[in-house]
Amino acid sequence: MMSKPRIPPLGSLRAFEASARLLSFRLAGDELGVTQSAISHRISELETILGVKLFERLPRGVSLTDAGTLYYPYMRDAFEKIARGSALINRLGTTDDLAIETYSTFAIRWLIPRLSDFRKVNSNLAIRIGTSQLDWELNIDSSDIGIIHTTRPERLNLHYRLLAKAEMFPVCNPQVAARMGGGDAKALSNVPRLALYTSPEDWGTWLEAANIADTGRAVTLKFDTYLAALQSALDGQGVCVAPDFLVADDLRAGRLVAPFALRVPQPGAWYMICRKERVGEARIRQFERWLVEQFGGEPISS
Repeated sequence: MMSKPRIPPLGSLRAFEASARLLSFRLAGDELGVTQSAISHRISELETILGVKLFERLPRGVSLTDAGTLYYPYMRDAFEKIARGSALINRLGTTDDLAIETYSTFAIRWLIPRLSDFRKVNSNLAIRIGTSQLDWELNIDSSDIGIIHTTRPERLNLHYRLLAKAEMFPVCNPQVAARMGGGDAKALSNVPRLALYTSPEDWGTWLEAANIADTGRAVTLKFDTYLAALQSALDGQGVCVAPDFLVADDLRAGRLVAPFALRVPQPGAWYMICRKERVGEARIRQFERWLVEQFGGEPISS
């Protein structure tokens, strides 16, 4: 049976990571609060343990050897993980909130109106919501879970729970629909089109399915979020394409109508995400179970 390789002293590893990142023993010493001589001593200790030279000592600083260049990414990633884990534990120790990060549109048009339902059966859990206008990567230092749309649920360190595969279709207020007359999609030429410049393929996908050439000339307003585009549609400024669940409440209330029967799949899907190692936490399971139920998915066992 092979013995485990010896792990060098943490002080030497920290000295190496800082020196490799800054390419300076002096700056590494300033960052770690020790002398340049102490950094040099720790690097020499590490080189002796590993049996390789990690730095070339130059008249004005240092440079990494081939071995040092190979070693540095491992140390950089290791210290980043230690920092992230420490930040997470620190946050868990100072708050009982469930921190959720998602898009502003999803929060305002879907999540917030339904949170009272969650609170009725989960009054023990405080919710903290952070929003972003555009796409983002889950910040594990400040958020427990995220609710996202993606075509590539591939990040190996994340747990993805499918919430919905949405359909997209044009919506407008009843007055604009009346101006278009019947349900012939060619009537779109009679009204302005509202589009997302952050999701330019929405209209093209729907028009292609409707067998209508997309010249783009009818687009009069472009927005960064569905939230803004849908508000413009509610105000009677035109027609926009949106995912079904984001407009379901407005359709039921009659504030918006779908003037055409054609619906097309939205590329990708909507997911709840969290770090894989946290998927079993009680508060994350509570919220995941509720989310899946709201979207009509398969129940999650306790």
